[in-house]
Amino acid sequence: MKLISIVVPVFNEQENVKVFYQAVCKYVESVEYSFELIFVDDGSTDETAIILDKLAQQDTRVRALLLARNFGHQIALTCGLDYAKGDAVITMDGDMQHPPEMLPLLISKWEDGFEVVQTIRINTEGASWFKKATSGMFYRIINEMSNIHITEGGSDFRLLDRAAVETLKNFKEKARFIRGIISDIGYRQTYIEFIAPERFAGKSKFSIKKMANFALDGITAYSKVPLRLAFYLGLLTGLLSLFVTVNVVYIKLFTTEAVPGWATIAASVLFLGGLQLMGLGIIGEYIGRIFEEVKQRPMYWVSKELKSNGEMKAKKKDAIA
Repeated sequence: MKLISIVVPVFNEQENVKVFYQAVCKYVESVEYSFELIFVDDGSTDETAIILDKLAQQDTRVRALLLARNFGHQIALTCGLDYAKGDAVITMDGDMQHPPEMLPLLISKWEDGFEVVQTIRINTEGASWFKKATSGMFYRIINEMSNIHITEGGSDFRLLDRAAVETLKNFKEKARFIRGIISDIGYRQTYIEFIAPERFAGKSKFSIKKMANFALDGITAYSKVPLRLAFYLGLLTGLLSLFVTVNVVYIKLFTTEAVPGWATIAASVLFLGGLQLMGLGIIGEYIGRIFEEVKQRPMYWVSKELKSNGEMKAKKKDAIA
């Protein structure tokens, strides 16, 4: 019998984990496949690990990987994909905003021959206007700036065939933007729209800072436009400076008008200095990412694994790079 792996990254989700587990079990019972449920605890500081331990004792299909610290959502997803053994792997969040009732539909699309089944969030109940506006803006910007297309509303709730998972595992960059990688790897893909309900309990851990970093990872991973923009701005300001210089020389040589130089110079220096700092910042962002990659440090490391016997088995120090 074929195996379906369900990978669920969690971070401080003690109020949601058990409810999520019960909902998943309810909806996979109608599927004629065996399944494993892999939770990846991304350094939780609440009772999430204890609850996962109890679930692992009660159900042999449950596994939990406890990361040594918080590595971020995309890295936690990567960890789960590395450990998943299924013929198909479904990734989803454990806060109930990725509806478990959609699991049979994702699997049916896979049975139809699709190797990537991507869900598209057309709305999120209770989401603020700011989050909706910035999300739409991000997708428009990245699609204009990169050579790949990412459908607006794309989420990390998807099904991947084993072939797609093995291809994805070849991508080793540390600053990960999995939605972009999925769009880039090809394979036969289809899309399913859904409306995301509100979180069952607790507050979102995806702060504005994390949203900004996530957007920056996506843009820098798939676009060199910011670097080119810095070049074009430098070229434009250079031409403007040349015109100003010609004007100053003309006034000096051919007129008797006094040139109030301090204001012009101050404005020019501040303007050019700001553009130079912006350009250096853009270049520095790319160089910083190169620096992180060339160190070749492991992407994550698992401190403990919870299996069906309920014991916390210490992992070897062989971190996965």
